Amino acid sequence: MDKVKEILSRWEALQPLSDRDREMLSRRFTIDFNYNSNHIEGNTLTYGQTEILLLFGKVIGEADVRDVQEMTAGNVGLKMMTQEARLKDYPLTQNFIRTLHKTLLREDYTIYRTLAGGVQTSYVIHAGQYKTRPNSVITRYGSRFEYASPEETPAFMTDLVNWYNEAEQSGKFTPIELAALFHYRYIRIHPFEDGNGRIARLMVNYILLRNGFPMIVVRSRKRNEYLEALHKTDLTVGASPYLGAHASKRDIQQFLTYFTNLFVEEVTYHIRFLTERGENVWWFDGERILFRTDTTSRILNLMYEFPDITIPRLSKEVGISMNAVNKQIKQLTEKGYIQRTERNGNWRLIITPSI
Repeated sequence: MDKVKEILSRWEALQPLSDRDREMLSRRFTIDFNYNSNHIEGNTLTYGQTEILLLFGKVIGEADVRDVQEMTAGNVGLKMMTQEARLKDYPLTQNFIRTLHKTLLREDYTIYRTLAGGVQTSYVIHAGQYKTRPNSVITRYGSRFEYASPEETPAFMTDLVNWYNEAEQSGKFTPIELAALFHYRYIRIHPFEDGNGRIARLMVNYILLRNGFPMIVVRSRKRNEYLEALHKTDLTVGASPYLGAHASKRDIQQFLTYFTNLFVEEVTYHIRFLTERGENVWWFDGERILFRTDTTSRILNLMYEFPDITIPRLSKEVGISMNAVNKQIKQLTEKGYIQRTERNGNWRLIITPSI
């Protein structure tokens, strides 16, 4: 049994999930996906700010207005995608992809640039419309990589969507292969002037969910692995936008290997999140957090149970000095695991306890 079949077998053994487990997993995924997908593209909201914004609609601390709007719109896009993925009798359409893009970007906006010699230039990013000007990227190795031209894009997107619908119906590919191929071909087209990475990661989960597979997160802390897998595949496929937009399963083996390992890793996290329980089990952004002593867990559990607990009482309950408590609180705050509310001074846990 290969690793994908093995992890899916373990996942299926947990079904059906209880309402509480399903809600907790959905809540974690919502925060993790939005935080990481936007963070990869440069969003500066912290994990804690993302959680409070998406769960309670509040902005805490200093935050860029555009980043807040972007994160909020991303969550609307995630909900839209999951609803669309469940309509299995309806094929994928370009209109849905463009509508998803318009949801993420919200409205047209202007980019201003200063060229060599101080010359000012500007151009408009169109929400929900394919690009009207060429786009490219400077790779981490310093070379310029061109995507499909504005003239090629409509035909390439028609090919991509038609291919996906036919491939899904034929059963020629596994859902993981379908998702990896779609992602790679889409990125090589880069049909929009902005937001292509976020759309690609949403569409990966559209394909997985549509085919009954768990959804996954590309973690921003592993951004370089993600980009390196794409870059290595580009070297195999070649620089031609046409070849990239029509790459075969054989062509993208390096990205497919990366994507398969990512899927197994993320579903393993889902399983661990649902099954590893106890007072000393804590989760943060897709990882189980281990503390050197049980003192930290005791402090966190007390904060979770009594959000208004004071430093003196924490000291008494845990059996350490107030200085030691304050030191632990400082470390937990710096790592983003806890926050203190401005309104009443209560503790808010960002780190997630065992369900």
